[in-house]
Order: sequence, then structure tokens, then C-alpha cells
Amino acid sequence: MACMRDKWPLRLALLIAVAAAAPLMSGPPAWGQATTLQKQISDHEQKLAEARAAKSQKDEAAELLSVGDLHWQAGEMQKALDADNQALGISRALKSPKLEAAALNSSGRVYSDLGQNEKALEYLNQALPISRAAGDRSSEAQILNNIGVVDSSLGQNQKALEYFNQALPIRREVGDRRGEAETLSFDGAAYYYLGQAQKALDLDNQALTIQREIGDSRGEGSALNDIGEFYSALGQNQRALEYLNEALPIRQKAGDSRGEAETLNNVGLLYGDIGDNQKALEYLNQALSIRREVGDRAGEAGTLNNIGTVNAHLGQNQKALEYFSQSLPVLREVGDRFGEATTLQNIGRFYIDLGQKEKALEYLT
Repeated sequence: MACMRDKWPLRLALLIAVAAAAPLMSGPPAWGQATTLQKQISDHEQKLAEARAAKSQKDEAAELLSVGDLHWQAGEMQKALDADNQALGISRALKSPKLEAAALNSSGRVYSDLGQNEKALEYLNQALPISRAAGDRSSEAQILNNIGVVDSSLGQNQKALEYFNQALPIRREVGDRRGEAETLSFDGAAYYYLGQAQKALDLDNQALTIQREIGDSRGEGSALNDIGEFYSALGQNQRALEYLNEALPIRQKAGDSRGEAETLNNVGLLYGDIGDNQKALEYLNQALSIRREVGDRAGEAGTLNNIGTVNAHLGQNQKALEYFSQSLPVLREVGDRFGEATTLQNIGRFYIDLGQKEKALEYLT
């Protein structure tokens, strides 16, 4: 039965370029950060009220984008969308292309995390020509990168590479080292899913070097995770485990809960690959708990499928079927057709093993 590895490093932590806005953070909260996030939301809502009282629409739009970003970090996706949509309306009234592109890009990020990839592309493809017309090269590179991410999550990795290859030279041109590392990492992931693990390793090692040079711990943890996955694909399980075990505390310390869950999931899969199923379940159950906490529905579905697979290997057939059955509607909800096909195949094979061929055909045809 097939396991489901995560499709992306960094989990679509799409950055937002906002004129006159406060610096925006990326990534959902760690367990102890929820109170801090709510305090930040409260502070920016106060600034938002002040901007409205002063009738400064530009500041109002910038603060709405900051509030939306913080709600996204907290996993409050509808609140994030509400703020982004208000910012979009104001930016269009002001005829501010930079703010409009930022609001569209931000909405694209939220729809990506909700698994609504076609909707995400709709917003990102609106943002790109606006950014180009405004001559905002940094924003253009960022949006190109983000479109590539969504394309790859739809399984269109060759198309994704075209966007990454447009984004990378621009990020170097404008001196965006963090963005350069991010695109190198995504580039590597696309090559990995095209079956070129060695090329993926080369690119992610370039990203890791930059992330360490600039002190980007979140990016460093992501790159280490990805390198671990690539070594696993090459059959070098011990080396893979070394990288994943190095990534995990870095992601925990950086407060990257989604990243932490991704690495826990991958460590669990690796233990499953080497036959230590109990240890695999230990890590996968930790990943599932965090993914549910932060609202990562796509990740939740993948981990449910993986727990089902491990239970099948342990001979716990009814339990395995329960997890596969939980995974399937979530995969349909987020539009993950590849994951849905994998899970249908798992359930169908499961019924074949039970001798229920007619039931199996319901899932395999």
C-alpha cells in the first residue's frame, strides 16, 4: 500500500510585499505562541481603528493585510480572507497596484492552504501582471514563485519549474537572499517529484547554505527536512534520518508548527520504511495531532492515509480501513486528486486482500 509524502517544503508560507505595512511574519503558531499572536492581532486591530479614524485608506489597507497575515498564522483562514478582501477593495479604490497585488497574493496563499488550488491560481494570476505593470520586481519574483508552488501541488511540476526559473534570476537581481533560497528549495522539490533526486539535493544544499548564512532558521529547518526526504528517495535511510532529526528541533524552536508536523510525518514514514511500525505510529500520531490543531487539512489527510498504511502492515485491517475512510473525504475537500487516487487504490487493494472483489471494484474503477 502506498504512503503519502508531503508535496512541499515550507508548506506554502507565501510572503506578502506590502508598501507601508509593518513587517509580516510567516508560518502558523507554535504551541506556546497563540497568546502572542492574539496580542499582535489586537495591536494591529487598534492601529487599524486609528487608520480608519484618521481616514487614511492606505494605512487601513496595510493594516488589514497585517491583520489578515496574523489570522492566517493562527489558522483562522476565514478571518484572514475577510481582511484580505477588505484590503483588496480599498487598494482598487485607491488605484494602488502594489497594495492590490499584495492583497491578491495574500488571498492566493490562504486559498492554497485551504487546498483550493484553482482559486489560488485565479488570484495569483491576477496579481502577476499588476506587479509587472508597477515595475515591482521583488513582488513579481515572489508571485512567480508562488504560482510555481501551486502548479506543483497540482502535479504540474514541469510547469512549476518554468515559473521558478523565471523567479530565481529576479531574486538574485534584487539581492533577495531569503527569496533566492526559498525558490532554490522549491525548485529542488519539483525536480524531486520529477524523479531527479540528485538534482534536488544539489539545489537544496545551495538553499541550505544561504539560509545558514542569513540566519533563516525556519528556512534551514525546511531545507534539512527536504534533504532528508531526498536521501530517503535515494534509499539512504540512515542519512535521511540524520537530516530529519536535525530539522525537527530547529522547526520546533522556530515556531514552525506546520513544518514540525511535516518532519514528524516524514520521520514516521522513514521508520515505516525500515519496518519499525510502532515507532512509525508514534511519530505519525504526533504529526496528525498538530496538523489538526493548525488546520492543515491536506496534511491531515496524508497523515491519516499513512497511519492506515502502517496499521495494515501490522495486520490491524479494520483500523487501517477506518483511517483510509477518514482520509478520503478530506482529500476530496481539498481537491488533492493524486492523494484521492492513492487512497482509493489503498482501500480497493485492502478489500481484495479480504476477498471482497465486488467491494474492491467500487474503489478501483
